[in-house]
Amino acid sequence: MNGIGTVKVLLADDHPHGREGMRDILGDAPEFHIVGEAANGEQAVMLAAELAPDLVLMDINMPVMTGLEATQLIKSIDPRIKIIMVTVSDDIADLFESIKRGAQGYLLKNLSPSSWLEYLRAVAHDEAPMSKELAYRMLQEFNGAGGAGKNRPGRELPTVKPAGPAAEERGHTALTQREHEVLEQVAGGGSNRQIAETFGISEHTVKNHLKNILQKLHLDNRVQLTRYALEKGLLKE
Repeated sequence: MNGIGTVKVLLADDHPHGREGMRDILGDAPEFHIVGEAANGEQAVMLAAELAPDLVLMDINMPVMTGLEATQLIKSIDPRIKIIMVTVSDDIADLFESIKRGAQGYLLKNLSPSSWLEYLRAVAHDEAPMSKELAYRMLQEFNGAGGAGKNRPGRELPTVKPAGPAAEERGHTALTQREHEVLEQVAGGGSNRQIAETFGISEHTVKNHLKNILQKLHLDNRVQLTRYALEKGLLKE
């Protein structure tokens, strides 16, 4: 984001109506400025390198190069670019693969425009929480309980490559008591503002805690952090 708070957005969707729908949603929010549009993943990579957007709304299934492939390339070019995957599918395996490739978030096309804008504003300000519903679905996935996101026969569930047991354990034990508390709040779906209110601290302090937690655990974003918390049993149903 630039100094006046405007968020430069790149749209990537092979369907013109899909891009039109995203334009209509962002048109109600003056802080979002669309700087370009791509009809396939390859174009998205080229335009991201040329236009340096703050945020990319990326359809998963596109010709020439998929949104997942494009996401990985864009993040390798400029890790600061935030990418939100946009899809009609709520398959949790797609979410895992998106995060593995470097995406910061995941939006369903059938969500209301107000939900889109609320989520995109949170991502733009580094405070997008993971919903409790999604967190519990992830927990069920790890426990093999099935549900909508259950891994299908013959399909390996994508995972984020771990930093290694030793490094992970060192990072976990290096967390302070407050960092453990913040980690649990993030895993429970709390936003930066909600966490700040819970502990009576500033949002800036919450962001600093999150930065330290991610560094110590060798993770990249809040979704990976939530997954870590689920695997460690820090979030219970």
